[in-house]
Amino acid sequence: MAFLKNNHVTGSSDAELVTRYQSGGDLETLATLYQRYMEQVYGVCFKYLKEPEDARDAVMQIFEELTIKLKKHRVENFRSWLYTLARNFCLMQLRTPRNLKTIHLTEDGVYSDEGMHLNGIPEQEENLRKMETCLQTLVPEQKQAVELFYLQQKCYREIAVITGLEWNKVRSCIQNGRRNLKICMEKNISQKVSGNR
Repeated sequence: MAFLKNNHVTGSSDAELVTRYQSGGDLETLATLYQRYMEQVYGVCFKYLKEPEDARDAVMQIFEELTIKLKKHRVENFRSWLYTLARNFCLMQLRTPRNLKTIHLTEDGVYSDEGMHLNGIPEQEENLRKMETCLQTLVPEQKQAVELFYLQQKCYREIAVITGLEWNKVRSCIQNGRRNLKICMEKNISQKVSGNR
């Protein structure tokens, strides 16, 4: 992560980084700025969304919104503006109907909202086997990033150091890997349901 070693960027004020991003659109500058407040953003997201997985996803999605919205707004106090952006994002998430069945990735494996037998025993072992199978279908960079982030609870910065990837590449690998893992898991679940008919 070469941009983290760039002293004139990391030593710059929030206002300087905002101006630099707004004038040039450099994502590394924005990533440096966002990293200063990622823990606070996660805290806001967790406060509203209640689930660690949902809060982590929100942190990634807020960064994506930030890449667009920061170019359109005049921001005098980035920290308070980002807090408002994060809070509004979470409130919108809470208003969105959750009609789709979700797949959750935890340290114990992947489980769905319907992941209980009639006798109430979780299908954790079966889901863990499915997750391990689906992990093998990911491209190596995605597989490593997903395992480090979700199973070993590493932050983006730690994953970047371990893998040698840029911060934005780490974010992309986690997001794409999680989506591909979810697709694979849902495919397995639908195959199981159709096989039981």
